[in-house]
Amino acid sequence: MERVELDPPGLFRHPAFKRVVTVQGDTKLVFIAGQTPSAYNYDPVEPGNYKAQYIQVMDNLDIALRAAGASWDDVVYRRMFVLDVDEFLKIFYDEDLPRYGDGRPPSTLIGVTRLSKPEFLVEVDLMAAVEPSR
Repeated sequence: MERVELDPPGLFRHPAFKRVVTVQGDTKLVFIAGQTPSAYNYDPVEPGNYKAQYIQVMDNLDIALRAAGASWDDVVYRRMFVLDVDEFLKIFYDEDLPRYGDGRPPSTLIGVTRLSKPEFLVEVDLMAAVEPSR
């Protein structure tokens, strides 16, 4: 599998994501449903705390990636849904926030009015591409 990451000349090099990732060859694609800031019983963790909820979401995604034989370095697309974009961005660029892979897969950030539970502030889904043997 060949993976090429591009920040094309003429487009702003965004600090939070790459503009384009291409994947070619024998590849296993992994699609991970939106993960919420929930514990094993689907109860919300840390209501009102964007940082704690984001970390829980990313920990849940880490479990899902590993279950599929993938890692953060295999992520080729990330979509993030948040209740308040401004509040989320305050923590997203915090240097104390754990990093997952290089932290810059092609991404979309979407402000929404509600997630599946009113206490959820963040939801993230991913797509990854891995060598079929993994």
